Amino acid sequence: MDAYALSITQASELIAAGELSPVELTESVLARIEYAEPHLNAFVEVTADLAMIAAKAAEVEIAEGGYRGPLHGIPLGVKDLYETAGIRTTSSSKVRADYVPDTDSTVVQKLLGAGMIMVGKTHTHEFALGGVTPTTRNPWHTGHIPGGSSGGSGAAVASGECMVGLGSDTGGSIRMPAALCGTVGLKPTYGLVSRRGVASLSWSLDHVGPLTRTVRDTALVMDAIAGYERSDPASLDLVPQSYTADLDHHAGDDLTGLTVGVPSNFFFDDVDEEVDAAVRAAIGQLEFLGARVVEVTIPMAQYISAAAQLIVRAEAAAYHRRMMRASGDLYTEQVRRGILAGEVVLATDYIDALRMRTLVQREWSAMVIGAGVDVIAAPTCPIPAPPADLGTRTWASGLVEDLGRAVGRYSAPANIMGLPGLSVPVGLSSGGLPIGMQLMGRPFEESTVLRVGQAYEQTKATALPVLAL
Repeated sequence: MDAYALSITQASELIAAGELSPVELTESVLARIEYAEPHLNAFVEVTADLAMIAAKAAEVEIAEGGYRGPLHGIPLGVKDLYETAGIRTTSSSKVRADYVPDTDSTVVQKLLGAGMIMVGKTHTHEFALGGVTPTTRNPWHTGHIPGGSSGGSGAAVASGECMVGLGSDTGGSIRMPAALCGTVGLKPTYGLVSRRGVASLSWSLDHVGPLTRTVRDTALVMDAIAGYERSDPASLDLVPQSYTADLDHHAGDDLTGLTVGVPSNFFFDDVDEEVDAAVRAAIGQLEFLGARVVEVTIPMAQYISAAAQLIVRAEAAAYHRRMMRASGDLYTEQVRRGILAGEVVLATDYIDALRMRTLVQREWSAMVIGAGVDVIAAPTCPIPAPPADLGTRTWASGLVEDLGRAVGRYSAPANIMGLPGLSVPVGLSSGGLPIGMQLMGRPFEESTVLRVGQAYEQTKATALPVLAL
């Protein structure tokens, strides 16, 4: 197996044993980038020279006994919303084409401190305002979208251009590309991971987290990035925990004692037949592994997406107000229209949406507690990755839906609730495109969703392959 195709867990074991050097690994990943980028365009900028300098330094440090842990020497792709010291942070927008920060965002700082090797900045849908990432293509079929807004990270991880891709998730922007590109993606609980130094879309719904190839790899990254950050007003000061240690404690695939809730509404409304079948088969596998499966009804489902969209529009307009006045002509038409729509949201409507969120949170909590549910399992997206020209689909219900909007239809609840949401691949469509299952847990119960995700993952004969384009 080529080094670029290894998981973090595999590569770190080889590095620790002296059987693989960070230089060899980084060279393999950079060669993969050179090959794949003409097909994918996952990166805004590839920092090859800086990566090789860091890899050589890591090799020397490890040889001298300074091994920092399982992320030391591992290649990292950073979504271009994250500030990186001395390296352009454009948010995939002409508005910030020349913006070069002086400092790293907190998450980047932590991962570089753990010894990771940044190989470049990955594309986002401009300022994260969309679920398509039009600059980038899906490695499973380059005529299709990778999802968004962290589409560059999703495509890069799936194709072997990096082993971790950082993402952000305001309305599904980690989980959607994870599902459509066949990777693992975790949106942590609101307040668990610092957002300092990450361009905001909607501050009360924004989350940051990783996309990786395996659930255990996600746990390794979470061990490094979770924690209190005083300068992030949403950050919570909690007792630190090791997510990999929790996975080790529950080694194997026995889910006895856990309860999985399967929604009877919302998440299985207007869903592609192949997605429905794959996710229900995966839920059946969880039941086979010992989990108790119960049906649940999502409360106030008709209000969730509307409240989320109104909050995002209003907060995005506030964030972009000055830039729109100074450089409005530099935004793409789609993003400019979205921001302008937010400028006409009434303060009373915004407050009502916040109140609605509180009511939904209260009812969701009552539903989870009443059913004794540990995780809720559902499709991540209602469709596999649509073609790049998008178009519409007419559902049996009569709904005619734009496919660019359809991919994010199941994402809002985890953001409105601030709950951990994990997307894991559960198969391929007849067209060879990945399908993802979403696992949503209780607040700060990342260990539980990771445990369930890994238990399912271990039942598969092989993980989804890193593609040979």
